[in-house]
Amino acid sequence: MNYEHSTIELIKKRVSCRSFDEKELEPNIMGRLTELAHQISAEKNDRMRFVIIDKKAEPGKPPEKLGTYGIIKGANLYIVGIDHKENCDPLQFGYAFEELVLAATDLGLGTCWLGGTFRREDFKKRIELKEEEKIFIVSPVGFALEKPRMIEQAFRGLIGAGKRKPWAELFFQSDGITPLLEADAAEYGIPLEMVRLAPSASNKQPWRIVETDGAYHFFLSRTKGYGIPGYDIQKNDIGIAMCHFELSAQEAGLAGHWETMEDAIELKGSEYIVSWITMVRE
Repeated sequence: MNYEHSTIELIKKRVSCRSFDEKELEPNIMGRLTELAHQISAEKNDRMRFVIIDKKAEPGKPPEKLGTYGIIKGANLYIVGIDHKENCDPLQFGYAFEELVLAATDLGLGTCWLGGTFRREDFKKRIELKEEEKIFIVSPVGFALEKPRMIEQAFRGLIGAGKRKPWAELFFQSDGITPLLEADAAEYGIPLEMVRLAPSASNKQPWRIVETDGAYHFFLSRTKGYGIPGYDIQKNDIGIAMCHFELSAQEAGLAGHWETMEDAIELKGSEYIVSWITMVRE
């Protein structure tokens, strides 16, 4: 994905927005957003797709209802993420949806990941779903209000939206115990920091990364009893972290690839997911 602005700056800039100005998007911005949604859909697989829907009513008709339980206000446009109901890969899905979220940020638009706080049936009425498809994630998209509503400020405070865990709780040296400090991460300090800044469901920040010689191993530290029915939302969060890590590494000129290792190291209390294998530049 090629953005107009620095990916690293977009990651730093992006925040969850729940209060929107109802003004319409300029045709060029709307066209570009739709184009990027189609592009990301085409790049991933033949099942995953992302659709932009507009809830504004046609003249003479009542406004459409797209329920978000009062969490979202003023948004007319939504990004709807769809995949195969039985075979959705939350890692790929989370990665792809975050690419589109960053694309919206690149266009000067606000977004907010919604995994459980929306009425799926309302959105299904606006999209022709195939029998084997399901809506997994949606996000409002539009111009953010300069001053968020009090309910949004309260919600952000409740989940600690602006807070991120320190490096010492997220990143570790090869023994899985000793913290990997930012000063010791060298050129990979930026990709790791971009993971630390990533959004996650209820701001649980479930990613843990262990660095060994030439590899960064991603783990999932689950929150017991947390989740949404029918979808591994915390594995989705790891997909977001992978997106931030890879895109910022690419921007920094760091070559590597993802690999699932059969003999991966273990991290107490966490589930191994995938490894980033670095490639030495000649």
